[in-house]
Amino acid sequence: MEYLSVAAAQQCVLESVAAFGAEPVKLEQSLGRVLAEEVRANRDQPPYDISAMDGYALRSTDLAGIPATLEIVEDIKAGDMPTKTLASGQCARIMTGAPMPQGADAVIRVEDTEAKPNNVVQINQAVKPGNDIRRLGENMRNGEVVLTPGTAITPGVIGVLATVKRAQVQVYRRPRVAILSTGNELEGLDEPVDPNKIPNSNSYALMGQVQALGIEPVLLGIARDDPDELARYLKRGLEYDVLLVSGGTSVGVHDYVRPTIEALGAQMLFWRVAMKPGHPVAFGKVGEKIIFGLPGNPVSSMVCFEEFVVPALRRMMGHARTHRRTIEARMTHNVKHQPGRTEFIRVLLAKEPGGYTATSTGAQGSGMLLSMARADGLAVVPGDCNGLTAGSTVAVQLLDGTVFQDDAGFKE
Repeated sequence: MEYLSVAAAQQCVLESVAAFGAEPVKLEQSLGRVLAEEVRANRDQPPYDISAMDGYALRSTDLAGIPATLEIVEDIKAGDMPTKTLASGQCARIMTGAPMPQGADAVIRVEDTEAKPNNVVQINQAVKPGNDIRRLGENMRNGEVVLTPGTAITPGVIGVLATVKRAQVQVYRRPRVAILSTGNELEGLDEPVDPNKIPNSNSYALMGQVQALGIEPVLLGIARDDPDELARYLKRGLEYDVLLVSGGTSVGVHDYVRPTIEALGAQMLFWRVAMKPGHPVAFGKVGEKIIFGLPGNPVSSMVCFEEFVVPALRRMMGHARTHRRTIEARMTHNVKHQPGRTEFIRVLLAKEPGGYTATSTGAQGSGMLLSMARADGLAVVPGDCNGLTAGSTVAVQLLDGTVFQDDAGFKE
């Protein structure tokens, strides 16, 4: 099998997955989920013309001469209904959110007035009709569509759902994710320190990446380099929607993951990608279950998760935007690059006049996990590039934050 480009591998993954079915959740539990239904307004909002400020409701024609004095005939608080119709020379003291009285066509802010004795106010500034009034239905109209399927539920969306009295909503089901690490060399988190072993960081780094997407994964532990033991673990993992297997996906004589997965009936769609780090990444399906074989090197594993697993999980969750947000930045130093593979360099970002700058986090070896822990983003060096000079513009995929976009946002 030939090496796929990153873009071709991403397309293969996204074409192989789809949003799951819907399930109901209470509004209080909906943050971070994705709507699976259309939501309509159940009333006009606001239900009548209301004041946008604390001040006085008045007739704008009474302000032909400034200053003007008006009689206060009513106090209207939010929640009250006006009882009087304003005549010429009259006004009503009104609070933000309170309904406008009949006869009034504008609101003057209290800051532009001066209180006088005997329920009289002096108006010190003229206003036009409609000033500081929020019109009936300007927020939403009864029956109109206010939210569509695929909308990510943010705090603002929760506010809209509460406004239309949706105590329960239909959302796309989250995929169930299992994580398995492989290798005789690994040392479990609960095992004694052995200087001849390598701590199993991959399971926990991947766990954090999955949790950051709003999914709570299951950690299956460590499978040793034995085909029978590996098969037992893989069978357990295939009880879930998505199985992430770290290590054992290369072509060494003891890399058993790919042949064992295939023996369990997996259709391997790719297992090598023209990228650095992370080229021995595999992707396959067993029925509707999907499997990612991620490299054993910690940075490679995390980078492959960002490029392939994040888009897959977000699509399965119902999100329309599947890829990390990408910005442009200028490199602060030269970057050596051998053409042939798209390279992802861990960088720190700084805001400077004219835009962002990107600086390498240091040594970029695929086992140097601190380079990932310190990074703000991944600077993408195209595969046909002969290297970058200081000042060159690069696309940087942001690693922190919740903003996503429709495509990968970089050139290979």
